[in-house]
Amino acid sequence: MKSTYHQLSICLIATLLIPLSACERETYTSWNCRNLSGDKQSMILKKAQMQFAEGQLNYCGSLGEKSYFDTSCPALIQDAQAVFIPSTGVLVDRAKEFQCEAL
Repeated sequence: MKSTYHQLSICLIATLLIPLSACERETYTSWNCRNLSGDKQSMILKKAQMQFAEGQLNYCGSLGEKSYFDTSCPALIQDAQAVFIPSTGVLVDRAKEFQCEAL
């Protein structure tokens, strides 16, 4: 009886600790992007930020399939510096268009 109680206690503790350890993982997506000239840039989407062209942009919000990013989010998110459409991989940063592929 004592060993059954001990085994149940271990299972309960493990059940409580496993989800907590999973919460600490950072998830991100890496992308390879090319502009019309064929120049390559890497992009990383991590939490609510985009790392692109040696800079870091904050997530400003989404409208439909478009996600908007800027260093300082404008009142109208449509005026943000970068627009990204994950479903197509199209990224427009300061009027420069890139085609991106997830790694």
